Amino acid sequence: MKIRLGYACVPVSIDITSSHTMTYTNYKKLGDKANEKLDKTIRKNFECLEEILKYNIRNNIEFFRMTSELLPLVNHPDVKYDFFDQYKDLYKRVGNIIKDNNLRVDMHPSAYTVLNSVSESVRDSTFNILKIYQKMYKYMGIKSILVLHVGSKIGGKGAGAKRFIDNFNMLDKSIQRLIVVENDDKSYNIRNVLKICKKLNIPMVLDYHHYKINNSNEHIEDYIEDIFSTWKDIPKIHFSSPKDKKNKISHHDYINSDDFIEFLEKIKFINRDFDIMIEAKKKDEALFRLIRELKYKTDYKIINNTIYL
Repeated sequence: MKIRLGYACVPVSIDITSSHTMTYTNYKKLGDKANEKLDKTIRKNFECLEEILKYNIRNNIEFFRMTSELLPLVNHPDVKYDFFDQYKDLYKRVGNIIKDNNLRVDMHPSAYTVLNSVSESVRDSTFNILKIYQKMYKYMGIKSILVLHVGSKIGGKGAGAKRFIDNFNMLDKSIQRLIVVENDDKSYNIRNVLKICKKLNIPMVLDYHHYKINNSNEHIEDYIEDIFSTWKDIPKIHFSSPKDKKNKISHHDYINSDDFIEFLEKIKFINRDFDIMIEAKKKDEALFRLIRELKYKTDYKIINNTIYL
């Protein structure tokens, strides 16, 4: 049983980010020089993403969430710009790094990506951004996923789930194959999301922190087999620790290793490889600290940031 650990978007151990942004206000102010500035920002993001991937490879991190902000203003209706063909060599270079090193990468679109929104404009914007991410993967030449929440519960969770299913079925099949759904900390718990995923025959991402906050007294060991069965390939899990006892929703800088061990012990009977995305504010540092603590507290076999049970 092999468990790879990963982190999201930005390594804190090195001063680098692939999420350089540009607002539409600044874009408009720059006038004729706007596209020149946008080009520099995009190229900088690709350059930094390459460096982050190489950093991960050197540090034996095979699992990584790419930023959803690689292309500033890409979904803005008033920005007419070639975000793809002129950068095809950059996409290919990043894709080759990922493929040549057997990295697993994915993306988690922003909170504005709401497939079941009651707003037609938000829904249409969501359709468009999903097409954009699909195109990014295509230009990189990689197979990956997009992690979504169910979203709005206006009209009740039943109505929200129906909107999600109906709108999902409006998507092109090639986009449907990218989508996986995560339980959230306020509305749609593991039972709600599992029901949707089974109906649509798509994978479910278990977010253990969200499960701990938003549950109806379900025992995770009773659901883990069903959750993992939604995956045809290697399942992924999100894991984070609460900031403190009063603020249980926000993420801690690091991972509580005792809680992490308790979780693994509860589900190790499943005897199936899976990956865990560490969602902690200290990103890669939190991953490294967790590995050190596991080596001290357990007899788990750990090689290159991969846990073997």
